[in-house]
Amino acid sequence: MKIKLLLTAVFFQIGLVSVAQPPQGMLVDKIVAVVGDKIILKSDIENSLADMRRQGMELPPDAKCLTLQQMMGVKALVLQAEKDSLPITDEEIDAELDNRIRYYISAYGTKDELERVAGKSIYQLKEDQRTGIRDQKLASAMRDKVVGHIKITPNETRKYFESIPTDSLPYYETEVELGQIVVYPKASREAEEYSIEQLNEYKKQIESGSRDFKNMAELYSDDPGVKQNGGTYEINRSQKDLDPTWLSKAFSLKVGQISNPFKSKFGYHIIQMVSRAGEDAVVRHILKIPQITATETKEAIDKLDSVRANLIAGTLDFGTAVSRYSNDDASKFTGGMLQGQNGTYLTIDQLDKDMIPVYNTLKVGEYSQPVEFTDERGKKGVRIVYLKTRTDPHRENLKDDYNRIATRALEIKKDQAIEDWFRKKITTYYIRVDDEYKKCDGIDKWISGATHSLNEK
Repeated sequence: MKIKLLLTAVFFQIGLVSVAQPPQGMLVDKIVAVVGDKIILKSDIENSLADMRRQGMELPPDAKCLTLQQMMGVKALVLQAEKDSLPITDEEIDAELDNRIRYYISAYGTKDELERVAGKSIYQLKEDQRTGIRDQKLASAMRDKVVGHIKITPNETRKYFESIPTDSLPYYETEVELGQIVVYPKASREAEEYSIEQLNEYKKQIESGSRDFKNMAELYSDDPGVKQNGGTYEINRSQKDLDPTWLSKAFSLKVGQISNPFKSKFGYHIIQMVSRAGEDAVVRHILKIPQITATETKEAIDKLDSVRANLIAGTLDFGTAVSRYSNDDASKFTGGMLQGQNGTYLTIDQLDKDMIPVYNTLKVGEYSQPVEFTDERGKKGVRIVYLKTRTDPHRENLKDDYNRIATRALEIKKDQAIEDWFRKKITTYYIRVDDEYKKCDGIDKWISGATHSLNEK
């Protein structure tokens, strides 16, 4: 019984509900499996597979069978989580529902288009998915309880690596681990006042009817996203990825109202409330980033020069320097290390355009001189870059790739622990599987393992 699949990304698809209406002529839905008092519908499997296809996932020939086993595994974990009274709050579920709906709105373009395609309101869509998301969270919490204590030793890592045929070892291009300490120069009061004056003038023209907000945003906003959205955003009051000051100001407005200029961590804004439905809203905004002069930039460079001197002297370690001096919120949670698809390991093509010339000057363990750069939001800053490691193109080996090898070995050890846990628990579950799926590879172990299974339809 390979419950390993529960550890894959597919696990997180379970509980998704297709937003599209079912086609005319679809067969009547039916129960295809029961685990304890939890049921799995044929439509659950079909919708999960449809969601994976929409995300571009390549499905194996036995995808239906694998998905059924994944769902049965989730139900078993949920049963035990409920028995153990693992805490999952309504706030956690609501936050995940909001994230899911934002994803759908992004995929379909607007909230109205999502509701049109789904044939349901946002509220109904959330309620449709509530049980599935609750099950996901309970299953994940139960899995963490089962495997959270498991560790991997260097000896186990080596044995795992030595078991891999040499010709099966992955080949890696040049990869680097880079950290940065970022300081954003503070604009002068005069520059800030000028930004406020500009925004007040834009507001005056828009409110007089002589200019259109969207057009003004496209012409004058310093928000890099304005080229794609014309300064328009669909937002939810509970969003965690937005500046809280900006979000609070947006929801303080009445429909049609334009705010006075106000400051966020990105610069100065005016916001117009376009429409609102409960906790969801559509707004437009214009951002002005006060101009930084050479004087402010030099102050930031001088500050980082001092930090770099302490790093080189060994009187200050990099993580502490990030915590004390870096203005980059994201890097403070990663110790200043840049993150990519493979964690801290980045290929050269993943570096931003301002980073590459700096990287080319560094040897492993060195810190760059303070250098100016422009971030993805168009904000000018100064940073020190730290080259922690660099590997040449190579076949995977313990010396260069120990951390990722150990991570894989640990996941395999956790897989085995989950499988062992299921073998012990399955005898306590009532299990029923529809005849259509009884020939699936691995399903027989579910049925034969359950002492109270019902094998007929």
